[in-house]
Amino acid sequence: MADLLLGQVLSFTADPFVEGPSAARHISEGAVLVEHGRIAAVGEAAALKAAHPQAQRHDYGRALISAGFVDAHVHYPQTAMIASWGKRLIDWLNGYTFPEEMRFTDPSYAIEIAERYLDLTLSHGTTSFCTYATIHPGSVDAIFGAAQKRGQRIYAGKTCMDRNAPEGLRDTAQSAYDDSKALLQKWHGVDRLSYVITPRFSPTSTPEQLAAMGQLWREHPDCLMQTHLSEQTDEIAWVKDLFPQSRDYLDTYEAQGLLREGALYGHAIHLTEREKSRLIEAGASLVHCPTSNTFIGSGLFDMGLARQLRVGLATDTGGGSSFSMLHTMAAAYEIAQLRGEALHPAQLWWLATQGSARALHAEHQIGNIAAGMEADLVVVDLASTFGIEQATRRASNLWEQLFPTIMMGDDRAIHEVWIGGKKQARS
Repeated sequence: MADLLLGQVLSFTADPFVEGPSAARHISEGAVLVEHGRIAAVGEAAALKAAHPQAQRHDYGRALISAGFVDAHVHYPQTAMIASWGKRLIDWLNGYTFPEEMRFTDPSYAIEIAERYLDLTLSHGTTSFCTYATIHPGSVDAIFGAAQKRGQRIYAGKTCMDRNAPEGLRDTAQSAYDDSKALLQKWHGVDRLSYVITPRFSPTSTPEQLAAMGQLWREHPDCLMQTHLSEQTDEIAWVKDLFPQSRDYLDTYEAQGLLREGALYGHAIHLTEREKSRLIEAGASLVHCPTSNTFIGSGLFDMGLARQLRVGLATDTGGGSSFSMLHTMAAAYEIAQLRGEALHPAQLWWLATQGSARALHAEHQIGNIAAGMEADLVVVDLASTFGIEQATRRASNLWEQLFPTIMMGDDRAIHEVWIGGKKQARS
């Protein structure tokens, strides 16, 4: 039987960074028809109710029906150590990240954290994400297996590191290639799962390992490749010492075949003009991680790049301090303010949905409400707390209704989540 979701409906017909707020389509009394896991129609509620009288109705009143949130850069193995106190990136990795990732030697622990991560993100309205695993193949099996049971579209890959990491968290150029290829062949394209080639970042991979990842990507060009780029100034100086032959940080990847469409670079805060030009020419994607950038003291991302590149938004669990894409939107707004740009609510919502899907080259599948798209949806209560409700009383349009939820909302604002056309039970 078809399902008919009734409420306010928000979708996008274009990119609001290019077209402005008019790129958004708002139907005040709208409906979304879901059949066989996909969106069959979207339009005025009266018309769709009349056309589909047998559909099961789900009346959400004045709540907002949107595409589910898409988190474009996370480390699900860092779930348990989120909000660990105050270090710079390299110290934070050594003090918190690497000891926690060592625990993923145990497959049962990997499964426990994978399930916990999916529960937490579901409660915040996230329906798809792109995640790093650990060097352990079992960590990839755990997150893909957990997501497969729930019917989620996710992206994941084994993190590859062959230097500057503890014993037990290092592989080799050859074993990274072999493990990644085996996992890719096992999972890529199965149900709604996609494998992502994943060198952690240049400081923890030798040129030989980066070259091996570049070779694997040439062999499987339909995969994405994810890594980190120019997150902190001391990291950039470290990369310069490790790669004296390279022109800049980006060149450490480019020289090994790791720059083209389908490349996702997390952070990308301190870019040179050459790096910006090459990223634009190559059609690469950047992923903005605002809560992580402030929490670890990295810097302020230039959102102006969203007018020239595919830019997604991410929580960056666990360097990021929240599982919530609402909180992440609020942080993105505040960072842009510090750079002298006031992001419109349409731009913020786009980043968390269609923008992130576009960064993942999945904008034809997820991140929007349109006929034929996969039915990953979130129903947002725009009056979830008294503080938010009282702030919306004088709202004269959707954006004045929505902005208080962006700035102050949390999991209480997530009224319902649908994944693959199925309403999800939330703990």
